[in-house]
Amino acid sequence: MAPMGDNVVVSNMNLEKLLSMKGGKGEGSYASNSQAQALHARSMLHLLEEALDSVHLNSPEVPFVVVDLGCSCGNNTIYIVDVIIKHMIKRYESLGYEPPKFSAFFSDLPTNDFNTLFQLLPPLANNGASSMEECLASNGHRSYFVAGVPGSFYRLLFPARSIDVFHSAFSLHWLSQMPETVLDRRSTAYNEGRVFIHGANERTANAYKKQFQTDLAEFLRARSIGGSMFLVCLGRTSMDPSDQRGAGLLFGSHFQDAWDDLVREGLISSEKRDNFNIPVYAPSLQDFKEVVEADGSFTINKLEVFKGGSPLVVSRPDDATEVGRALANSCRSVSGVLVDAHIGDKLSEELFLRVEKRATSHANELLEQLQFFQIVASLSFTLKKKRGIQKRGEKKDFSPFVCYFLLH
Repeated sequence: MAPMGDNVVVSNMNLEKLLSMKGGKGEGSYASNSQAQALHARSMLHLLEEALDSVHLNSPEVPFVVVDLGCSCGNNTIYIVDVIIKHMIKRYESLGYEPPKFSAFFSDLPTNDFNTLFQLLPPLANNGASSMEECLASNGHRSYFVAGVPGSFYRLLFPARSIDVFHSAFSLHWLSQMPETVLDRRSTAYNEGRVFIHGANERTANAYKKQFQTDLAEFLRARSIGGSMFLVCLGRTSMDPSDQRGAGLLFGSHFQDAWDDLVREGLISSEKRDNFNIPVYAPSLQDFKEVVEADGSFTINKLEVFKGGSPLVVSRPDDATEVGRALANSCRSVSGVLVDAHIGDKLSEELFLRVEKRATSHANELLEQLQFFQIVASLSFTLKKKRGIQKRGEKKDFSPFVCYFLLH
């Protein structure tokens, strides 16, 4: 039996200190395996732009600030920020105003590969052009200033009324921590034999659900500071929280079986496997609605769920090997950092080789069945407290608070 080593028990530590998408630009990196997220985000641009039309416009003399929460380290975040800023520029110009200066904050956990992200950013147009027209005329350049903001979006990251638009894509389904009862062998919620919620018993599933709703409540409290917000999040159609649908097929089938292979082959113990759980939860509409109503600060304007697409983007669908590799790389790009920390690099490599082998054998099934769902929600911030005296430089009012929850 291979030595276990002194590897980290990922599930029992603070995920904020470890969780990130796979950095760099290699084959298993997030930057190289987020094409599906890009396609699904593009399919929802009309909803994003529709919501942007309701964003309050301040004086052009006041800089316009955009934040992407959970930005990760690929091109998708840059593309969406560009879409938001260009749309807002058109709105100012349609009213006959000179557009303001724009700033974009890219925010994620401190473990995020910000170096790769910032290397992907185009240079600032004309090194800080004096006019927005000069910025827009510079092809291959950006028309906004940039800063990175490390920290968890489950906490307050910015002062009140300092942000015009919050955006977050494919991040809110990540839990802030694993529920303690799921990892406690003495608990009836102990997720024995599994590394994900999919197919788990009722108590385990409810523990995941409770953690998600606790996290979402914290997220909403931290965003109750004005500005508009657009979010992208995994979702599901089933009322059963243990039926995670697309996420269940991604993490609850071949990925699960690969862990079981390592146990059967004596490479890891069953306890080592059981101490690892993917901290992801795809909510239902009801899960989301319950949190918003309990919070009381927001009005639900729109709440829908519809079928999205597959996370697998392949050039040759009839090539089983390519499909298997795509599934393995998709899993690795989002969970590889946690797996590496839990069992070490060598065993992690063995695990994902087994994922790829199993997925290759079921390529047709994956192409037919691996589909995610999108939850679309529109929320309005409800201002209940009497506003105090406005200070110089403050925004004059709160913009409508609009959220779009989408599953890639």
